[in-house]
Amino acid sequence: MIARLEGKLVKLDSETALVQVGPIGYEVMLPSYCISALSDQIGSDIVLCTMEYYEGAPAGGSSVPRMVGFLSEAERDFFRKFISVKGMGIKKGLRSLSIPIATIASAIENSDDKTLMSLPAVGKRMAQQIIAELSGKLSSFAVGAEPLKSTGEGFKPFQLEALEILIAWGEKRSESIELIELACHKHPDIRSAEAIVPLVYRLKQGVEV
Repeated sequence: MIARLEGKLVKLDSETALVQVGPIGYEVMLPSYCISALSDQIGSDIVLCTMEYYEGAPAGGSSVPRMVGFLSEAERDFFRKFISVKGMGIKKGLRSLSIPIATIASAIENSDDKTLMSLPAVGKRMAQQIIAELSGKLSSFAVGAEPLKSTGEGFKPFQLEALEILIAWGEKRSESIELIELACHKHPDIRSAEAIVPLVYRLKQGVEV
């Protein structure tokens, strides 16, 4: 099993990275917080801690090998625990990890179902299931958790939509959150992601809005 991958980040999209290691390019599935963290490193050498799994039913002869990557061994270890929750699974787990793992672990340890419910693909029942199965087991991962404000906690749905768009376009999460807050402060009448995103780019370029 490939447990560590070191090479040049050639391409990055909303779900995967292409990492060139010598003459071989590896497609690696990433959680969205990793996409955001790596958005400014295309063309640079990176290191990913990886795990592999097979997608599909082996009995049917259609299983496909997949590789999942993380920024550290601790994050990979957290993911293995996270996907052990009944009903989670690998793909759903990757979609869910939209904020730093330390923040998610802290929410689980503090029985903060509201933060967990803000994650993609996590509803109230799943949030309660995660807390029930993992509470008390993740304290080591919760060290260094970011304040909730820096994760977009408290954002309205249209602000979260704008944040997802900006991250998908390669912008950094923390910077995008600050710019969305500033744009909404300057224009309190804004009520759509389509209105926020252009303002964010104007603010980023130093253009008065």
